[in-house]
Amino acid sequence: MAKKIPIAVLLILCGLLELQHAQAQSTVGESSPIDELNEEAISKGWLRLFDGESLFGWRAASAVDWEVADGAIVATAGKQGLLRTTSQFDDYQLCLQYRCPSETNSGIFLRTPPNPRNPANDCYEFNIAPASNPFPTGSLVAREKTALPTPADDGEWRQVNMVVSGNTITAWIDGEKAIHLVDDSYLGKGFIGLQYNQGKIEFRKIFLRPLNLEPMIDVELSQWKSDQAMESEFSVDETLELNVVGGQGQLESKSSFADFTFSMQCRTNAVGLNSGVFFRCIPGEFMNGYESQIQNEFVDDDRSRPKDCGTGGIFRRVDAKQVVANDREWFSKTIIASGPHVSVWVNGQQVTDWVDKRKPNTNPRRGLRLDAGTFILQGHDPTTDIDFRNISVKEQTIRWSKDR
Repeated sequence: MAKKIPIAVLLILCGLLELQHAQAQSTVGESSPIDELNEEAISKGWLRLFDGESLFGWRAASAVDWEVADGAIVATAGKQGLLRTTSQFDDYQLCLQYRCPSETNSGIFLRTPPNPRNPANDCYEFNIAPASNPFPTGSLVAREKTALPTPADDGEWRQVNMVVSGNTITAWIDGEKAIHLVDDSYLGKGFIGLQYNQGKIEFRKIFLRPLNLEPMIDVELSQWKSDQAMESEFSVDETLELNVVGGQGQLESKSSFADFTFSMQCRTNAVGLNSGVFFRCIPGEFMNGYESQIQNEFVDDDRSRPKDCGTGGIFRRVDAKQVVANDREWFSKTIIASGPHVSVWVNGQQVTDWVDKRKPNTNPRRGLRLDAGTFILQGHDPTTDIDFRNISVKEQTIRWSKDR
């Protein structure tokens, strides 16, 4: 249960909550791009979409010679189409760099289906094209032409920074505002796509930060219920850090979510501790949901060999690609669930890209659960001593349940 907190401290904490919420909302207006995943970027919620070495987390929608070379995603020939993320995103800030010769025609697709048909109504296409094109570089194809002079795409890397929030899209190229669109028909979530159309194109340093998540922790844990805390003790301190100690038990959210972006920070206070974040749980049942594991140990000093699934893996379903977090250090975790697809980032690095291919079932232990369910924070055993903070979530409405 939550600790008793003096009134004076409560007033201070309420102010902190208001500030936290205001800061979360103000991120929509920030335009500063990033080009590396450092500690500051991780603390602000940035995720790396391209690891610089592989196409993990990406999928080609047509026959194009996509490859990774010298830390960049490169295409030179093939059938017009997208290399798109396997995850869908709602509101976000996106930063990336591109390079191409002057004759190239390419683009960055936002809120797109895997195979968009018309950028006027089923996606947004941020164009990369010569000045002679009706929508030159910096324009949104079939929607709005940029007033920015077309960059001389002469083999130099260009920095693109975009804020996609609600029905508004704003984009900058090398720090200069290229476009600002308010669309009366809000498209909702979708994939991010890199286009091959005509001419060589390269992309690198691709980062995304989810926006507009709502805090889930307050001083009274008013959004959670502890009726099955059992042997666990959950408490909140004056900095809004949530601690769980003791034996087995759970803290369950009162609200349910089906498709969502979930973010938090966590710290294990001893080596080898085990816990988890459960999602799409059957409300009121004991830990009956998908579990995103918290376990920072690995085998033979090899972080690609997680012990007991590894932090960010989906327990009993898929191991984490690598163990990124360390015990006794704060780490971040972001979970995005869209239909049967689940992706997880730890400290901004994607460690899970998984599709539940089991037959549908209302019970996630027996099959694919798509119904909305609760979140659960786990007290695992008598050694449990784990801190959580900055827990936030944004419910989403899935657009593309399958490729087309």
